[in-house]
Amino acid sequence: RRGEMAKSTQLIDNEVFRAYATYTAIVLLKMMLMSLITAYFRITRKAFVNPEDTASFGKGESAKKFLRTDPDVERARRGHLNDLENIVPFVGIGLLYALSGPELSTALLHFRIFTGARIFHTFAYLIPLPQPGRGLSWAVGYSVTFSMAYKVLKTAWLL
Repeated sequence: RRGEMAKSTQLIDNEVFRAYATYTAIVLLKMMLMSLITAYFRITRKAFVNPEDTASFGKGESAKKFLRTDPDVERARRGHLNDLENIVPFVGIGLLYALSGPELSTALLHFRIFTGARIFHTFAYLIPLPQPGRGLSWAVGYSVTFSMAYKVLKTAWLL
Protein backbone atom coordinates (compact mmCIF):
# COMPACT_ATOMS: atom_id res chain seq x y z
CA ARG A 1 0.00 0.00 0.00
CA ARG A 2 2.86 2.37 0.57
CA GLY A 3 3.16 5.02 -2.12
CA GLU A 4 -0.40 4.59 -3.42
CA MET A 5 -2.92 7.40 -3.32
CA ALA A 6 -5.87 6.69 -1.02
CA LYS A 7 -9.36 6.39 -2.50
CA SER A 8 -11.96 8.72 -0.99
CA THR A 9 -14.12 5.76 0.08
CA GLN A 10 -11.21 4.43 2.10
CA LEU A 11 -10.38 7.62 3.97
CA ILE A 12 -12.21 6.75 7.17
CA ASP A 13 -10.35 3.43 7.29
CA ASN A 14 -7.01 5.03 6.48
CA GLU A 15 -4.94 5.30 9.67
CA VAL A 16 -2.82 8.12 8.27
CA PHE A 17 -5.91 10.13 7.37
CA ARG A 18 -7.40 9.55 10.84
CA ALA A 19 -4.13 10.74 12.39
CA TYR A 20 -4.19 13.79 10.11
CA ALA A 21 -7.80 14.53 11.09
CA THR A 22 -6.96 14.19 14.79
CA TYR A 23 -3.93 16.49 14.80
CA THR A 24 -5.57 18.97 12.43
CA ALA A 25 -8.53 19.22 14.80
CA ILE A 26 -6.14 19.83 17.71
CA VAL A 27 -4.26 22.68 16.02
CA LEU A 28 -7.45 24.23 14.64
CA LEU A 29 -9.01 24.19 18.11
CA LYS A 30 -5.81 25.72 19.50
CA MET A 31 -6.06 28.44 16.87
CA MET A 32 -9.71 29.06 17.78
CA LEU A 33 -8.66 29.33 21.42
CA MET A 34 -6.43 32.24 20.43
CA SER A 35 -9.58 34.20 19.49
CA LEU A 36 -10.95 33.65 22.98
CA ILE A 37 -7.65 34.65 24.56
CA THR A 38 -7.62 37.85 22.51
CA ALA A 39 -11.20 38.59 23.55
CA TYR A 40 -10.32 37.91 27.19
CA PHE A 41 -7.43 40.40 27.04
CA ARG A 42 -9.61 42.99 25.26
CA ILE A 43 -12.28 42.75 27.96
CA THR A 44 -9.98 42.59 31.00
CA ARG A 45 -7.69 45.37 29.69
CA LYS A 46 -10.65 47.39 28.33
CA ALA A 47 -8.86 47.89 25.02
CA PHE A 48 -11.14 47.93 22.00
CA VAL A 49 -10.82 48.96 18.36
CA ASN A 50 -14.50 49.47 17.47
CA PRO A 51 -16.61 52.25 19.04
CA GLU A 52 -19.63 49.96 19.44
CA ASP A 53 -17.53 47.63 21.61
CA THR A 54 -17.13 50.38 24.21
CA ALA A 55 -20.89 51.03 24.62
CA SER A 56 -21.11 49.12 27.90
CA PHE A 57 -18.42 51.40 29.40
CA GLY A 58 -20.19 54.68 28.74
CA LYS A 59 -21.08 57.00 25.90
CA GLY A 60 -19.35 59.75 24.02
CA GLU A 61 -16.05 60.99 25.39
CA SER A 62 -16.08 58.65 28.40
CA ALA A 63 -16.18 55.61 26.08
CA LYS A 64 -13.47 56.91 23.75
CA LYS A 65 -10.73 56.23 26.28
CA PHE A 66 -11.35 52.51 25.72
CA LEU A 67 -10.57 52.83 22.00
CA ARG A 68 -6.91 52.00 22.38
CA THR A 69 -4.28 49.35 21.95
CA ASP A 70 -2.84 47.24 24.75
CA PRO A 71 0.44 45.27 24.72
CA ASP A 72 -1.21 42.05 25.96
CA VAL A 73 -4.00 42.27 23.38
CA GLU A 74 -1.48 42.93 20.62
CA ARG A 75 0.71 40.01 21.72
CA ALA A 76 -2.29 37.64 21.60
CA ARG A 77 -3.27 39.02 18.19
CA ARG A 78 0.24 38.48 16.83
CA GLY A 79 0.21 34.91 18.14
CA HIS A 80 -3.14 34.32 16.47
CA LEU A 81 -1.90 35.80 13.21
CA ASN A 82 1.15 33.55 13.36
CA ASP A 83 -1.19 30.57 13.79
CA LEU A 84 -3.12 31.62 10.68
CA GLU A 85 0.11 31.91 8.72
CA ASN A 86 1.30 28.45 9.76
CA ILE A 87 -1.70 26.25 10.58
CA VAL A 88 -3.63 27.00 7.38
CA PRO A 89 -0.75 25.76 5.17
CA PHE A 90 -0.37 22.72 7.44
CA VAL A 91 -4.05 21.85 6.95
CA GLY A 92 -3.79 21.97 3.15
CA ILE A 93 -0.38 20.40 2.74
CA GLY A 94 -1.09 17.89 5.50
CA LEU A 95 -4.17 16.68 3.65
CA LEU A 96 -2.22 16.19 0.43
CA TYR A 97 0.52 14.49 2.43
CA ALA A 98 -1.95 12.15 4.14
CA LEU A 99 -3.31 11.20 0.72
CA SER A 100 0.17 10.60 -0.74
CA GLY A 101 0.55 7.26 1.04
CA PRO A 102 3.19 7.90 3.72
CA GLU A 103 4.10 5.33 6.33
CA LEU A 104 1.94 5.73 9.46
CA SER A 105 4.95 6.15 11.74
CA THR A 106 6.43 8.89 9.54
CA ALA A 107 3.09 10.67 9.24
CA LEU A 108 2.54 10.53 13.00
CA LEU A 109 6.01 11.97 13.54
CA HIS A 110 5.22 14.88 11.21
CA PHE A 111 1.79 15.56 12.73
CA ARG A 112 2.93 15.25 16.35
CA ILE A 113 6.01 17.42 15.93
CA PHE A 114 4.00 20.14 14.18
CA THR A 115 1.28 20.07 16.84
CA GLY A 116 3.79 20.16 19.68
CA ALA A 117 5.72 22.99 18.04
CA ARG A 118 2.56 25.09 17.60
CA ILE A 119 1.43 24.52 21.19
CA PHE A 120 4.88 25.43 22.48
CA HIS A 121 4.90 28.48 20.19
CA THR A 122 1.66 29.71 21.76
CA PHE A 123 3.04 29.39 25.29
CA ALA A 124 6.29 31.03 24.21
CA TYR A 125 4.32 33.92 22.72
CA LEU A 126 1.84 34.47 25.54
CA ILE A 127 4.07 34.00 28.61
CA PRO A 128 6.50 35.30 26.91
CA LEU A 129 9.46 32.95 26.98
CA PRO A 130 12.88 34.28 26.00
CA GLN A 131 14.08 33.88 22.46
CA PRO A 132 15.14 31.72 20.69
CA GLY A 133 12.39 29.45 22.06
CA ARG A 134 9.56 30.96 20.07
CA GLY A 135 11.66 31.26 16.93
CA LEU A 136 12.84 27.67 17.17
CA SER A 137 9.31 26.35 17.69
CA TRP A 138 8.19 28.30 14.62
CA ALA A 139 11.10 26.91 12.58
CA VAL A 140 10.37 23.33 13.65
CA GLY A 141 6.71 23.61 12.64
CA TYR A 142 7.59 25.33 9.38
CA SER A 143 10.16 22.63 8.58
CA VAL A 144 7.59 19.90 9.17
CA THR A 145 5.16 21.53 6.73
CA PHE A 146 7.96 21.94 4.19
CA SER A 147 8.96 18.28 4.64
CA MET A 148 5.39 17.16 3.95
CA ALA A 149 5.20 19.43 0.89
CA TYR A 150 8.43 17.92 -0.44
CA LYS A 151 7.02 14.40 0.01
CA VAL A 152 3.82 15.37 -1.84
CA LEU A 153 5.77 16.88 -4.72
CA LYS A 154 8.13 13.91 -4.83
CA THR A 155 5.18 11.49 -4.95
CA ALA A 156 3.03 13.46 -7.38
CA TRP A 157 5.75 14.59 -9.79
CA LEU A 158 8.19 11.77 -9.19
CA LEU A 159 10.96 14.23 -8.25
